Amino acid sequence: MIESSSRWIVENPTNSDAKIELNISTIVKELLIKRGIYNTEEARKFLEPKLEDLHDPFLFPDMEKAIERIEQAIQNRERILVFGDYDADGVTSTSLLVEALREKDAYVDYYIPNRFTEGYGPNEAAFRQAKLAEVSLIITVDTGIAAVHEANVAKELGIDLIITDHHEAQEELPNAYAIIHPKLANTYPFDELAGVGVAFKLAHALLGELPLHLIELASIGTVADLVPLKDENRIIVYYGLKALTSTQRPGLKVLKELSGISGTVTEEHIGFGIGPRLNAVGRLQDATVAVELILEDDMEIATEMAEEVDRLNEERQKLVGDIANEAKKIITDNHFDQQSVLIVAQEGWNPGVVGIVASRLVNTYNKPAIVLGIDAEKGIAKGSARSIPAFNLFENCLEVKDLFVSFGGHSQAAGMTLTIENVDKLRDALNQIASEKLTAEDFIPITPIDMKVDMGTVSMETIEEVEKLAPFGMGNPKPIFQFEQEIPNEIRQIGSKLNHLKMNFQKDGTLIDVIGFGKGGIFHELSSKSKVALVGELGINEWNGRKKMQIMLKDLMVKEWQLFDYRGSKHSVKQLAENLDDRSIVALHFKPLDSEDLWMNETFQCCQIEDFLTRNMEVEELFIVDLPTEIEELEKALSRISPKKIYVYFKTSKQSFLSQLPTREHFKQFYAFMMKQKELKVQDRLRFAHSRGWSKDFVDFIIKVFLELQFVKIDNGNLIYNPNPIKQDLTEASTYQVKQKEIIAEKVLYYSTYDELKTWFSEHMKASNLEEAVLNGL
Repeated sequence: MIESSSRWIVENPTNSDAKIELNISTIVKELLIKRGIYNTEEARKFLEPKLEDLHDPFLFPDMEKAIERIEQAIQNRERILVFGDYDADGVTSTSLLVEALREKDAYVDYYIPNRFTEGYGPNEAAFRQAKLAEVSLIITVDTGIAAVHEANVAKELGIDLIITDHHEAQEELPNAYAIIHPKLANTYPFDELAGVGVAFKLAHALLGELPLHLIELASIGTVADLVPLKDENRIIVYYGLKALTSTQRPGLKVLKELSGISGTVTEEHIGFGIGPRLNAVGRLQDATVAVELILEDDMEIATEMAEEVDRLNEERQKLVGDIANEAKKIITDNHFDQQSVLIVAQEGWNPGVVGIVASRLVNTYNKPAIVLGIDAEKGIAKGSARSIPAFNLFENCLEVKDLFVSFGGHSQAAGMTLTIENVDKLRDALNQIASEKLTAEDFIPITPIDMKVDMGTVSMETIEEVEKLAPFGMGNPKPIFQFEQEIPNEIRQIGSKLNHLKMNFQKDGTLIDVIGFGKGGIFHELSSKSKVALVGELGINEWNGRKKMQIMLKDLMVKEWQLFDYRGSKHSVKQLAENLDDRSIVALHFKPLDSEDLWMNETFQCCQIEDFLTRNMEVEELFIVDLPTEIEELEKALSRISPKKIYVYFKTSKQSFLSQLPTREHFKQFYAFMMKQKELKVQDRLRFAHSRGWSKDFVDFIIKVFLELQFVKIDNGNLIYNPNPIKQDLTEASTYQVKQKEIIAEKVLYYSTYDELKTWFSEHMKASNLEEAVLNGL
C-alpha cells in the first residue's frame, strides 16, 4: 500500500444542460464544460481563437478621453512619462506602451520605481521629480488604482494622470484625468485582463489598428501575471506565442536562447523561462534594465543585457535557495513545523524574494507561510505570505490587522509590514485562528482531477485533441486525469542521479509511458507486481521523429498491501537496506541469525518468532528473513498483524535440499540393502548413494529416520541392522514429521508463484487487514 500524497478530487461538470455539437471527443467536450463552455459557439471560439473576437478598446468609458489627451500631448510635443511596475507584467506593459508612443513620435520616457527604496506603485517623490523634468502627462501601466494621494499630488503639480491598471480598486478612486480599468468599466465585456493587456488595449486605440507586432509582449505579461487564460487573454496568448516563436526582437531572441527555448514557444516557456528572468531583475535591483532589453534594437547590446538579466536570475535562484534553507532550519530548530501557520523572520533576508520562499515553504509543509526580512535599524519586519486553499490569508489577517503597519493582498497571497516586537504576537494570533478553523484534512494538498480515464482508451488522437485546449494556465489548467489500477510492465529509475521514475503500461494494445520527475525515490516503495493508480497529464513525447504517448505523473497510490519478492536474491535485500528512508521494518526470523546476517540488526528491528508471538507489535512493514520450520508458525504471526508491505527473503542454505521427501520405495530399498549386508561403514554410505543416484543428504535423511525408529544403530562407526525392530510407521519418526512440515513450508512459501504467495498471505493476515484503511483521496 502507498498512500497518495494529495487528496484526489474529481471535479464534476457544473452544467448538465450543456450542448456542444462539434466533431470532438467526449473527453474534450467534458473538459470544455468544466471550463464554463456550454454551447457550440463558445466551444468553437475557445478551440479556434480569432483576433476579430478581441473587444473594441473604445468600450472602456474613459478610452476616448485618454486618447484625445495623449494625441494632444504628442501634437504639442509635451513630455510624457510611462510609470510602470517592476514585475514581468509591469516591465512588458511599460515596454509595450513606450514602443506604441514612439511609433506615434511622442516625446516619451518611462519610470519604474525601485522595490527597495520606493516600494510598489506611484509615489510623490517620483511625481515631483517628473515635474522638474517638465513632464505634463503621466500614464501608469499595471499600477496606480490605489494612488489616491499621488493623483492629488499630480493635480497640484499641473500634471495630467491617466491610470491603466487591473488590480483591485480601493474604496476611494484616484482623482485622475482618465482611468482605464476593466473591473471598473461596466461597458467593457471582459474584466480579467493583465496590466499588459490593458496597455495593449490602449496601444490599439492609440495606433488605430490592432498592434499585432506588440502581442508577443502582451502574451509574456499575461502568462507571467497568472490571470485567467480565457476570453481576450486566451486570444492574446494564443497569437502571442506564435509571434514569440518567430520573434525578431534581439532581446527576446537572446532571452529564449539563454532559457533553452527552441522550436514552438509554449506558455510553459514563458512561465518557467522568460517570465522568471524578467521578474528577477526587479527582485534584486532597479528593473529598468529589463525594459531596456525588450526595447533594444542592437543585437550586441541586447546580448550583453540579456546575459546580465540571466546572471541576475541565477543570483535570484541561489538567494531563494539559501533563504529557503535558512527558513527550514529555523522551522526545525524551533519546532515551528508542529504549528499550523509558519512564520519565519531574519535580518538580512531580501524582501524581493521572500514571496518565492514563502511559496516553497507552502509546497514543502502544505501550511500557510509568512517570510519576513527584518530591518533592525527601522525596527520593522517586511515580507510576503502564501497560503493553502483552506486558509484565507486576507480575511484571517484582517482579524489581527492592529498588528500590522501595513497589509494588503488576497486569499492566497499577501504582503505586509509590522514591527519586530509584533512578529511573535502575529505567530501566536494566526496559529490560534488556524487551530479553530482548520482540520487535519485541510493540510493535505488537493489534486483537482478533470476525469477518470481507462488507460486502454487513450490514443494519440485523444491527446492531440486535448492539446487543442492550450495555451493552459489560470482558468484553463492543463487537464489532469486519473487512471485506475493497472500493473506496470516495467518500473525503473532514470536520470543521472536516479531521481526520476519511469513506468511502462500496456493495456488493450495501448502502450504508454509514465514519467515522474523528482519521484525516483518511489521506485523502492513499489513492488513490480502491484496495481498502481495514477493521476497525471497526458502528453506526447517526440524523439528522433518517433512519437510516444506518455503521462506526466503528479501522484500515485497503491490501494492494496504490497508483496516484495526477494526469494533467492541476496543482492536485492542489500539494496532494500541501502534505500531505507527512516522507515521501521520488522525483520522476522525463525532461526538465529548467522554471522553473515548480523548486519540486519543495524538496519531492521530484528525479532525471532518466539519473541514476536509474545509481543503486541504494530507492524507496517515486515521483512521475513528465513523459512519457518513449520508453516503454522508464520500463520500465527500473520494473524496478529496487517502490514502495508511484506518483503520475503526466505533465505535457505545451499544444503536446504529436498524438493520432495524420500518415498516409501526409497526407504524400502535402503532397508533391504541393510537387511542383506547387516552392516555398513558410515563412510561407505556415499558409495551406496552414488550407486542409486541419490545425494548424500538424501541417504543421510533416511538413515536419521531409521536410527530414530531403531531400525538400525551405530556401533564403532558402523551402521548395524536391527533384526528385531519394534514395528512402527515412518511417519512416527519426529525427524520425518519435521521434514514433512519443512517441505510443506518450502513448497507453499519458496516454490510458489508470486500470485500464489500473495494470495496465501492475504488469506492468513489479520482479518481486518487493510480494507478499512482510509487513503488520501478515497
